[in-house]
Amino acid sequence: MKIAVIQGPNLNMLGVREQQIYGPMKLEQIHAQMKEFATQNGMEIEFFQSNLEGEIVDRIQECYGEADGIIINAAAYTHTSIAIRDAIAAVNVPTVEVHISNIHRRETFRQTNMIAPVCASSIVGFGPFGYHLAMIGMTQILNEVKAAKEMQAQQQTEAQA
Repeated sequence: MKIAVIQGPNLNMLGVREQQIYGPMKLEQIHAQMKEFATQNGMEIEFFQSNLEGEIVDRIQECYGEADGIIINAAAYTHTSIAIRDAIAAVNVPTVEVHISNIHRRETFRQTNMIAPVCASSIVGFGPFGYHLAMIGMTQILNEVKAAKEMQAQQQTEAQA
């Protein structure tokens, strides 16, 4: 199983920016923990961060046929980007959305979420631990997809017999 982790604008500034909201943990530390989980569970994981919307769209599109799942924190683009929403919908790769803060308890403009409707799940407000929860959730989603494919293959084999 291969997971693509896509991080949006300003997440490269974690540990520096607004620690009262996002905490002191740096993005590299979050990625190290995710990599450890992936290694322990026999998964491949790749990380990508960009402050540019088009680069995020390009990376999502590259996941088509390449990644089994996407974990994304689109950050501020969550609230504005139809392009990111459309890219997630187009690739049809199971996607889990993560937000470090609880966007539903913040400014009104942050309560609009363009991408949640095309994601399998959203994890908000758990701080950096949300990424660990996303890894657990993605593991479950991908195991269910695998089981469904195996069942379908078995049914086709039985129908041909």
